[in-house]
Amino acid sequence: MIWDILQQINPALIGLVFLGATSGLLVGSIPGLSVTMATAILVTVTYSWTIENAMALIMGLYVAGVFSGAVSAILINIPGAPAAVITKLDGFPMTEKGEAAEALWIATFQSFIGSLVGLFLLAILAKPITNIALQFSPLDYFLIAVFGLTAVGALTAKDYTKGLISAIIGLFLSSIGREAIMGTARFSFGITNLQAGINLIAALIGLFGFTEVLTQIYRGSYSAIANKAGKVKPDFKGALKYLSLSIRSSIIGTFIGALPGCGGPVAALISYDSAKKTVKNPTRPFGEGAEEGIVASEAANNACVGGALIPMLTLGIPGDAVTAVILAAFLVHGLSPGPLLFSESPELFHLILAGGFIGSISMLILGITVVPRLSKVVLIPKKILLPVVSVLCVIGSYAVNNSIFDVLVMMIIGFLGFILKNYDYPIAPIVLALVLGDIMDPSFRRAFAYVPSIPKLFLSIFQHPISLILFIMIVISVLSNFKLIKNIFAYKN
Repeated sequence: MIWDILQQINPALIGLVFLGATSGLLVGSIPGLSVTMATAILVTVTYSWTIENAMALIMGLYVAGVFSGAVSAILINIPGAPAAVITKLDGFPMTEKGEAAEALWIATFQSFIGSLVGLFLLAILAKPITNIALQFSPLDYFLIAVFGLTAVGALTAKDYTKGLISAIIGLFLSSIGREAIMGTARFSFGITNLQAGINLIAALIGLFGFTEVLTQIYRGSYSAIANKAGKVKPDFKGALKYLSLSIRSSIIGTFIGALPGCGGPVAALISYDSAKKTVKNPTRPFGEGAEEGIVASEAANNACVGGALIPMLTLGIPGDAVTAVILAAFLVHGLSPGPLLFSESPELFHLILAGGFIGSISMLILGITVVPRLSKVVLIPKKILLPVVSVLCVIGSYAVNNSIFDVLVMMIIGFLGFILKNYDYPIAPIVLALVLGDIMDPSFRRAFAYVPSIPKLFLSIFQHPISLILFIMIVISVLSNFKLIKNIFAYKN
């Protein structure tokens, strides 16, 4: 296998992968310009290329693009992608403490480790992991989304009750629009544009970008984000002290990534929750600048690269939005991913792995040479930075669908976030509930279609091993927050 991968490496491959990685970093660092969008553009540009050259460019963009969402999350508190919402919980507090460069280095190296582990597991376990993923029923997808919601305690350092309220708001927002099974419009109030639902990217930019602008203006805070950006040389030895957490988070990310529709946000949330419960002596409390929080999030969401490719390559089922676009690239070039790919075109599988590994190295090089220079943005006074961020919010939300309505949604949700933030309601659970709601609702409806009775549906959990394991994990997660639950009742009384 190693020799087969090495045979695919040549100067042209390296150059194309590095070009793709550079493009992914630059595009993904701008809120609203997603790696999915960039990949879709590349497919149209490369349709006349050979499949080998097209895949080399796309793999570089994919690997670096997933990481790049952490850059804006750490520097200006606006996640460049939904998966980076978890990264910002500890990344931005480090920036406010003058440790932006250090936070970016941790994110870079852990994304590198996560990518390597995900691709390694893709190479050796693609078929077994796919076979396990195929056993997941609609009920299992519903349970894994519920499990993600039970982790909301990991996102609420101060008040679990307010965290749950924020999550409920997110679930409500996710229910707006036509439901996936019957196509019935919900909470659209006759507004045609709302029937498509709330655009996740517009909500993300509104909740973290526009909310932050309004908050800083309200507080009259116009000084720079931090009085120093920090200067940290690549410390590989220091980074390796988190190796066990990195590998554990990467394995979680790979497996979650192999479940179609879950992806980086779910993987990062579950990995972060696991780290918060198992790391005994973090560098700082989680949510206040813990390095372990960045490690868990970035290792998990970049491991999803390898995980999402597993069902796409073995079954032709995309694991996330980017692999759906990559699947289109295969079809454009007359190839059909599936079980026969490994026997009929093994060299293409090896080329994708080679592109992924070179992309990981390219991402590390860019993270060492280019990304630290971006940390200087935290020294810019907010009276200059806030107007720039406001413009980026408008451009980013408009660019998704070329829709003024999305800009309006961004502003309205940003104003909602501003109100919630001023009353100390956490914002992150809203975004995670938006993501999980899109999994929970259709999964529950499909499960209920098979067993149209709530008692029978509950009993079916105990008849399916995967459902039972997930149910036990949910119970454990709830019990681990027992003190938080007690606080809810104390709060009410």
